[in-house]
Amino acid sequence: MEHALAHFFGWFGLPSVGLPAVFVSAFVSATLLPVGSEPILFGYITLNPHLFWVAIMVATVGNTLGGMFDWWLGYIARSGMRAVGESKDPKMKAWLENWGPKILLLSWFPGLGDPLCLAAGWLRLPWQSCIIYMFIGKLLRYVTLTWLLTLVPDSFWHQLGHWLHII
Repeated sequence: MEHALAHFFGWFGLPSVGLPAVFVSAFVSATLLPVGSEPILFGYITLNPHLFWVAIMVATVGNTLGGMFDWWLGYIARSGMRAVGESKDPKMKAWLENWGPKILLLSWFPGLGDPLCLAAGWLRLPWQSCIIYMFIGKLLRYVTLTWLLTLVPDSFWHQLGHWLHII
């Protein structure tokens, strides 16, 4: 994954360190591309612990905007497919419509979050509510995961780095 991100940053001429890298990795990880933003965020916070909340907010905003990009893709996909008809799974559609934008509290969940954002756009759920629920869910995820990672002793990360370097 590290090589893929380095290639991505290089291809677009983006900085691969600092808060811009945190933002871009968080944005990209919220799209349908299989990239995780946690390693860059955690690495940044490890090197700059005094910027914990700044980095968390930058990652949350980037990830939320990436989720809204998915929402927009769902929205325009439905516009382009009006002639196709209704969903083939009316139970799923009814479930999503019943929960409404609140379901996007789960937009952080790997494998489920991106399709939920797409479905929210497809169903034309109000973007204002969607962005609020996405933001809350993603903020809670970043705070929780980053806090848990800070509990792991530094010696573990050094040992892991040593073994990965050998491989």
